[in-house]
Formats: sequence, C-alpha cells, structure tokens
Amino acid sequence: MQIARVALDVPLHRFFDYLVSERETLCATDVGLRVLVPFGRKAKIGIIVDLPASSDFPIAQLKSIETVLRDLPALPPDWFRLSEFCAAYYQAPLGEVMLSTLPAGLRRIDPPTARKSQSLLKLPPPQEAPELTAEQKTALATMADDGKGFKAYLLHGVTGSGKTEVYLRLVETALLAGQQVLLLVPEINLTPQLEARVAARFPSAGLVSLHSELSEAARTRNWRAAFEGRARIVLGTRLSIFTPMPDLGLIVVDEEHDSSFKQQDGMRYSARDVAVFRARERGIPIVLGSATPSLESWANATDSRTPARYTLLTLHERAVENARLPVVQRIDTRLEKLQNGFSGALLLAIEKRLERGEQSLVFLNRRGYAPVLTCTCCGWISHCTRCAANLVLHLADGCLRCHHCGFESRVPKGCPTCGNQDIQAFGRGTQQLEVVLAERFPQARILRIDRDSAKSRKQWEALVEQIYRGEADILVGTQMLAKGHDFPKLTLVGALGADAALFAADWRAPERLFAQLMQVAGRAGRAALPGEVLIQTQFPDHPLYAALVRHDYPAFANEQLKEREQAGFPPYTYQAMLRAEAPLMADTLAFLTSARAWPQLGMHGDVMLYDPVPMRLARRANLERAQLLIESPSRRALQNFLGAWGVALNAIKATSRLRWHLEVDPLEF
Repeated sequence: MQIARVALDVPLHRFFDYLVSERETLCATDVGLRVLVPFGRKAKIGIIVDLPASSDFPIAQLKSIETVLRDLPALPPDWFRLSEFCAAYYQAPLGEVMLSTLPAGLRRIDPPTARKSQSLLKLPPPQEAPELTAEQKTALATMADDGKGFKAYLLHGVTGSGKTEVYLRLVETALLAGQQVLLLVPEINLTPQLEARVAARFPSAGLVSLHSELSEAARTRNWRAAFEGRARIVLGTRLSIFTPMPDLGLIVVDEEHDSSFKQQDGMRYSARDVAVFRARERGIPIVLGSATPSLESWANATDSRTPARYTLLTLHERAVENARLPVVQRIDTRLEKLQNGFSGALLLAIEKRLERGEQSLVFLNRRGYAPVLTCTCCGWISHCTRCAANLVLHLADGCLRCHHCGFESRVPKGCPTCGNQDIQAFGRGTQQLEVVLAERFPQARILRIDRDSAKSRKQWEALVEQIYRGEADILVGTQMLAKGHDFPKLTLVGALGADAALFAADWRAPERLFAQLMQVAGRAGRAALPGEVLIQTQFPDHPLYAALVRHDYPAFANEQLKEREQAGFPPYTYQAMLRAEAPLMADTLAFLTSARAWPQLGMHGDVMLYDPVPMRLARRANLERAQLLIESPSRRALQNFLGAWGVALNAIKATSRLRWHLEVDPLEF
C-alpha cells in the first residue's frame, strides 16, 4: 500500500505517515498537495511532503487519508525550501511553519464560499511616470548594470526623495520581462495609498493585496491569483513573503527598518530577513528602502572591514521641484514654561499656519487622554489588576483601559481607596492634546488620528481622505501618521514627549526614536511650501537631536554602531531569547533556571547564557513573565546550540499552565 508523509499544524518536530486510499494513486508531482487526514478525534488539513517507500510504524497502525485536495496545484519546491529555512533558523516545527503561512481559508476543513467577484484590482486610465531626478537615474542605472541574479540593494533616501518612483520603474522592468513582483509594506495603513498608485501606473497588470483586514475568502482569492500566476504584482504585509509566485523576479521591502516586519507570536520571523533569503534562493534582486534604515542593514552596506552584503544607493534630495527638507528646531523646555504641554513657540507656529490656510501636525506617540489616573490624597494609582502596568484614561470613551491586555473599567467618580472626589489625570495623551488645542484654537478643524479613532482600514482611509481634501487644519496623531503619506498643505510638525526614549532600558530605543522623529519630520514641506519641525525637549544638546537637525542619518547610525560594537550588541553579536510565562513567577523562573542548567552547555563554548530575569512588564493578563538571553559572536554557533538545546527544553517538566517560546534575533527587550 502507498504511504504519504504529511506535515500538520502541530507543535511537534515531526511528520506523520498515512495510507493512501485505493482509489488514489500519488506520484512525485503530488508532493505539495493539501490533504484532509484524521488526527486524534478530529480531522486536519495537512500537506504531503514525501511519498516514502516504507514507514517506521507498522502499516496496521497507520490511518488513511480521507481526501486528497486537488483544487490547487502542488506547492512548489522553492516554497518548501523557504519553509525549511524558516523552521531551522527560527527553531519552529516545520509543520507549523508550512501550514501557518497559508491563508486561513486553505487551512480550514470548511473554507468560506468564494464569491464570484473580481479578485485583481484594476483602476480607468494609466498614470504617467514623472521625470526622474539625477539621483533616481543613477540608482536605476546601477541596478541595471548589475544584470540578472541575486543582488541586495539598500535604497537610502531622505523622506520625499522618490523611493517609490524607483520601485515603480523596477516593477515596470520586471513586468516587461514577464516576471512577477512582490512589494512588502510594514503596515496595512500604508497599503491603500501605494495600492492606488501602483494600480494607476499599471492598470493592465493584475494587482492583488494581501493583509489581515481582508476577509478569509478575499485573502484566499488573492493568494490563489498570485500562486497561479494571474496576479503579476502582489502588495502585502509581512506574511506575504511566503506567497508562492511561479514567475517571481523582484522583491521590494519598503520601510525596511520597521519593527512591524517582525512577527511577535507563533513563529517569530523577520519578514525582511526572510525576503533576503528568498531572493538569494531564487536568484533575483531585492531592494530594501528606507529614510532611516535599520542599523543591521546599514552595517551590511557600509562596514568596510567585511565584504559588503548590500549595495548602498542614496537619494539625498527631495524629488518634487523646489521641495526642500524641513528646518528642524529644538525648543528647550527647561527655559520655556509649557502651557498644557505646549510651548509658546509651537502654539505661535500653529497659529501662523492657521492664518495661511496650511496644516499642522502635533505628534505624540501616546494615545488616550492621560497615561494614568491618580488620587492626590492617598496616592492611589489606576493600576491594571491583570498586568504590571497602569490603566490609561480614555476620557472620550469614559473608561480606563490597559494597552497590554485590553482590560477596561469605568472611570471612578471618586478614589476607590479613600473616596476623595479630586482624582486627577497625570501626563498627556493624544485625546488631551485634542481638547487643549480645541480650547486654544476654537475656529480650527482638529482631527485626531490614532488606534482609537482609526480602528479599521475603512475608518483610516476616511480620515486620510479628509486630510487630502483640506478638511482638517490641525492633526493630532501617533506613529500612524509618521510615514508613507504626502499631504501637500502640511508644513508644520510639532513633536512632544520624545525625551523618554533617550534613556530607556531597551538599547534599541534611540534607533527607534530617531527613525520615528525623522519619519514624522518628513511629513512637513513635501510640496512647494516650506516645512518646519519643532521638537520640545529638555535635552536639546543630545547627539540624537543634533543629527536630526542636520537630517544626518549616516552620522547617527555610525555613532550608534560604534556604541553597539563596544557594548557587544547586534549586529556585532547574535542573540536569542527564551521567554516563559505562568501564573506564578516562581514557576516561570524555575523553568528558565532548569533550561540554563543544561548539562551539555559546556560543549558550546562560543555561547553565553545570562541569568533568568523578570521581564520589564513582569505580569500581563495574570501571567508572570521572565526571560533568558542567549548570545554568541557566531551565528552558526548560536544556531547549532539552539538546535540541540531545543530538544532539552521540550523535555523539561514544568507546570501545565506554563508556556514558553524561543525567539531568534529578538527586537524587544
């Protein structure tokens, strides 16, 4: 009887053998088909990975495949290689990796019924390509001269320098060569604008988008269009990197520095890094674009001590004629008294924009009305009962909300401890800034844009459309507005509350802060109108702000890399993090201590394990959390260690409610 080896979405590092029913005959080309198989008391969708001549288990013990699903062609060999790489590198079960990268509709036994609708996005006449700048021409010529084959390019362009136009010219070349293109963006919010621009430029090419806000049926339709070659351009977020595309000839990763490319649950992969592997495996070029590249990518392109892994291409000037980078100024809040969080200079600058009919953006990366509610008599603070964090006051919704576990409660009328009626909001969020600005400028049209006002893509698109139509004078927003948008009338950006990240415990915080501020500063003056950026700070002489004033990312990045090399931080070392959580911290730490005490640790001299410590947010959703850092100067040594250590971790006896995961190349500390 014929045997099929099947990958299933289970947390086990193994495959499962099944018998092929007598009415089916499978051959080598059927490897990669989906199958419906019995598993325990349920049925599961799996993928055929092999047709072995024999099984390690007695034939009598093997169950039979219920159905071989032939609604799709078999998944291709390069998709298998990509899955195998991710499973090995990120220390994840291969079956979980394979199944989790498929659309949910293809993993369900009862997939949703697909409606007969157009799955490929098309828009009326094509959009003419603008004239290229000299720098854009140079970048494109460099890539053209390199010819075919794998090559990784880091496209470092200041905000508004026309990186997207470079992408579109490369897309055009790929389409003319009969190839497919994969465009990756970090967030759904960046998708509509780029989607419309690509569709208008290439109206006859099949364009599909892939992201989490699509319905199951729509996502499955679009995935199939890419897999079957009907969609020639795929625009998507991080999971799209696993989409099988038979004619893939180019990968573009926009805003490559963005942390949204890192998956934070399940298989914790970096879509940017997986994209580079896929391009190398496929033998095609990949372009990583950003105004503030990740320090890892910058080192790959600029470290003169090693052969450059990436080719650096730079766009120094803005693409629109007469458009200049905004003037960045620091407001010393030690010398100037703030009025409800605003300096007089910032308020005056906003008033001037209102008089001229221009738009202003007030940036604060903290939503809600205030970070905490407190009692001035007894010192009560609105702590979350489930997390080691405070409940944030959301005055517009009349509630206190935890931004970590989602717990909500009504705003108390008095102090729950002493009954004092004079409980006060401490600190500021975007909702409070909105109220303050409305009182200060009653004639202004104020629009707040954060995760509370734009909970869905439809809401987000409506808000952005308001801005484009000029129906808002002052924008109050978080990082949602920091990148990817061209608002012609926006000439002023005011940044509040940035100092906290300068001295954060996380050593990646300065990199994130610089990227955030440079991106949001880039929203100002992108057209003919000049832009201005005002940063309120108590540390105006800090090197980070000095580099920001000069728009000098290379200076900031090179200084950061020097500090990281001296401290032994990535990219000059390689890390993994073992995290665990349980109802009791004692159980969590006991598990990590057992993991650190692995008897064979001495055989891996190039690997260092630190002591287990509670996480900064030590309790979340009633679970106590701790972590153990693993470090090595060699990526290969770290991978060899993790492969052997992972087997030992699975053998550790722990309380049934303890959960743990291993993350390679962690971003959050």
